[in-house]
Amino acid sequence: MLHVLTARHFSRRERRSHDQVRCLPTAIAATVNISASGQAESLPPSDDPHGAHGHAADATWKLALGAIGIVFGDIGTSPLYAFRETFAGHHKLDLDTVHIMGVISLMFWSMMIVVTLKYVTVIMRADNKGEGGSLALLALISRSANQKRWTQGIVLLGVFATALFYGDSMITPAVSVLSAVEGIAIAAPGFASLVVPIAVVILVMLFSIQRTGTARVGAFFGPIMMLYFFVIATLGVLSFVRTPEILWALSPTYAVAFFAIDPLAAFLALGSVVLAVTGAEALYADMGHFGRKPIRVSWLWFVLPALILNYMGQGALLMREGASALTSPFYMLAPAGLQLPLVILATMAAIIASQAVISGAFSVTQQAIQLGFVPRLKIEHTSASTAGQIYIPTINWALMIMVILLVLSFKTSSNLTAAYGIAVTGAMLIDNCLLAVVLFGLWNWKKRYALPLLALFFTVDLAYFAANMTKVPDGGWFPLLVGFVVFTLLTTWAKGRKLMIERLRESAMPIKIFIESAAIAAARVPGTAVFMTSTPDGVPHALLHNLKHNKVLHERVILLTVKIADVPYVPDEKRMKIDDLGKGFHRMILFYGFMQEADVPAALKQVSACGAEFRMMDTSFFLARQTLLPSSKPGMMVWREKLFAWMLRNAESAMEFFRLPTNRVVELGSQVEI
Repeated sequence: MLHVLTARHFSRRERRSHDQVRCLPTAIAATVNISASGQAESLPPSDDPHGAHGHAADATWKLALGAIGIVFGDIGTSPLYAFRETFAGHHKLDLDTVHIMGVISLMFWSMMIVVTLKYVTVIMRADNKGEGGSLALLALISRSANQKRWTQGIVLLGVFATALFYGDSMITPAVSVLSAVEGIAIAAPGFASLVVPIAVVILVMLFSIQRTGTARVGAFFGPIMMLYFFVIATLGVLSFVRTPEILWALSPTYAVAFFAIDPLAAFLALGSVVLAVTGAEALYADMGHFGRKPIRVSWLWFVLPALILNYMGQGALLMREGASALTSPFYMLAPAGLQLPLVILATMAAIIASQAVISGAFSVTQQAIQLGFVPRLKIEHTSASTAGQIYIPTINWALMIMVILLVLSFKTSSNLTAAYGIAVTGAMLIDNCLLAVVLFGLWNWKKRYALPLLALFFTVDLAYFAANMTKVPDGGWFPLLVGFVVFTLLTTWAKGRKLMIERLRESAMPIKIFIESAAIAAARVPGTAVFMTSTPDGVPHALLHNLKHNKVLHERVILLTVKIADVPYVPDEKRMKIDDLGKGFHRMILFYGFMQEADVPAALKQVSACGAEFRMMDTSFFLARQTLLPSSKPGMMVWREKLFAWMLRNAESAMEFFRLPTNRVVELGSQVEI
């Protein structure tokens, strides 16, 4: 192994405002304890009576309002295009009673089975310290699997579901905003040419406000979304009271009759019917932002009834007016004089729909960092009361670029709906596989209860996924392409991290042997040296490199590890653990909650068990930074090694994360072949 010494003098950056709290779990993947498998090691259990949600009971109503404004924006705007695309999309249906009633029945029971039963009732019980999403299920499985033979396959499935979610996060804002703005062509045909420019401007503004946080955005969007749901429910009621027989469509017999009379058309229609439940996976991923109870209350008592009423209203409209209303049955529910105000309201709801998957992408990324699939990224907490509300600049701007490219490329919502659904149904199908392991391996459900439930979920999701695969040539390739690219990035980081740790451990030296030999042979200089290390075992590589090149040791040497607990706050009296290793060496572990800033200098000022008081002007902080060299060693292909090296170089600086004094930091680098 070749060694190089690099000393950097970091420029000072402005401190963030006090109301922005940095999210500590971002350090887990690179500077906090990481096991050889690349996963964060188990930390002390939470003492928070509310779990990791960080939600007080008296704030439930506020969170429910915020959930309406954030979580249900995606599924709430499905009426804009879902019903229309089922009849006028790539696989057109006849506008007769059998097909209209059959589609309404399919949409209703899809929402009941997929959203209400599967996600809201069952899967939302599987949370990872308050967080939801495919990686939450994966984390629960990893804790109980004990490296069984099928574990690797389950891990890969969970990672691919996460990768598909990023594709959904790109398509949802594009299709939601475009479908809403296209209402201009109905209300004011002269402005039809401005649809795409207006959509682009709206999307740029949406991504620009993300740094304000989902708490503030939710408080602003919540009342608007409540008005939207009230309006679409009212329009639906006014329509179906004129055609009350549409109420019979809620019976599952009409869905069965649809398949019996026209099985091929019914199967192909599933590719568009599933658009009515897109957002269920974002609902689960957003659970960490608002909590389980507020989401359940909002869905069952407000969102679900409004959606059903509107879909029945659109079906009643088509039964009365036929093809003349097919251009946009959603907007034609409103009288001509109210169509433009409805366009404005729907556009605002589409912005909220985009917010649901954007905030969901933030949550999923944070979990991926914790599990060792994504390098350390800058994560900002945007709420002091709700730990799950975060903002990730890198993800935000990357999504914005891809969403705008989608709008400019596909130009219409009908073209985008061909790409929509594959990512969603693929992720839902994988969630079933993960749920099966959770039911049997973690929750120990009896087979007579679990098997019928899983059979229902798999049957529904397989049918939706197969129907959506017919859309691949028409645009469905895009989410699959995004999924494979993101999957490659996630697995490359996890594998590269594991290989790098193994290579570093090969040259690790036991701390006792090092102290006995180096403390006698090396010259001691005044001051304190703090060596940041990701593991409390062995000698930090930065210490070895410093001794090799500088030939000296400080009078006091601190081997410092920071651990992030799964509780919001760790009290000061439990902040640190210190072991005296002898001859001026000390092992120190600092514990922080995930809502606290890891302020290492501030913690050191409170230390009284390591000799003299810590003075920053006499203390130097040494950080290790590895430079990866592609090699022919077995491990990864050369192109993946280069990709991993690029990801490692662009990880967030540990100096900034731990708030180290910029003029007291030295980085010691080594070249590692993996």
